[in-house]
Amino acid sequence: MAIEAQVPTVRKMASGSSFYAAMRLLRKNARDAMFAIYGFCRAVDDIADDGTQSRRARSEQLDAWHDDIESLYAGSASPRAAFLETAVRRYALRKVDFLAVIDGMAMDVDQDIRAPELPTLDLYCERVASAVGRLSIKVFGMDEEPGFRLAHHLGRALQLTNILRDLDEDASLGRLYLPRELLDGASVAVADPRRMIASPGIDPVCRALAGIARQHYADADHILRSRPRGDLRAPRLMSAVYGFVLGEMQNRGWLPPRRRVTVPRRRLMWLMLRHGLSS
Repeated sequence: MAIEAQVPTVRKMASGSSFYAAMRLLRKNARDAMFAIYGFCRAVDDIADDGTQSRRARSEQLDAWHDDIESLYAGSASPRAAFLETAVRRYALRKVDFLAVIDGMAMDVDQDIRAPELPTLDLYCERVASAVGRLSIKVFGMDEEPGFRLAHHLGRALQLTNILRDLDEDASLGRLYLPRELLDGASVAVADPRRMIASPGIDPVCRALAGIARQHYADADHILRSRPRGDLRAPRLMSAVYGFVLGEMQNRGWLPPRRRVTVPRRRLMWLMLRHGLSS
């Protein structure tokens, strides 16, 4: 299926999200390619999160996507992966990055992630977020050296922000991505995720992880300020939006009851205007 035929469905899935707002800043070909990447990510993420299926069934579906990506790059795209073909060809997207995303989703399927050690958490962020960033910077027209560094830092910053925002949602799935080293340092016993996020010690743990995220935002912003080649409006907007979300969470803290942080529409429109006018 061509990207053009897939885009309306994918746009509907993304509508209202900060991702959708960022993609509106791009030219049509780039925007369609990004929606194709988003469609792929949604497809494999939905498999990983589908609690109605067994781990074996979900693992087999991810393996099938792995085979589909291999076939796509071998020149015989399966009907399911064909919507990626134009984007892959036009922007020289790398197979290894698509496969890394699948490997990241497999980490959630193999077992529920609970209090991973920091290197494991970093590997997870590398696969599910920074690999997506490496696909994206190709579409943005960035050179690989600054682009891959940006993907490294901004991908991790965004993913850590998601982890801090989605504590309750993840716990309902039996998952907790807060690193074991920080939990041990705050004397939060590793147990059922819902019990762990109800602990008084959860706030300093989250604030420490927010500090790591802030450093990644700072490193990403340093790269963006150096004005590398490419259309930088979308990553600048994503950094600003997610940075705002992280700041709001830091102001509120993470003690229960937690209320999910959202970006007010007026704030989002102002950020879109600000970054949409910059180059």
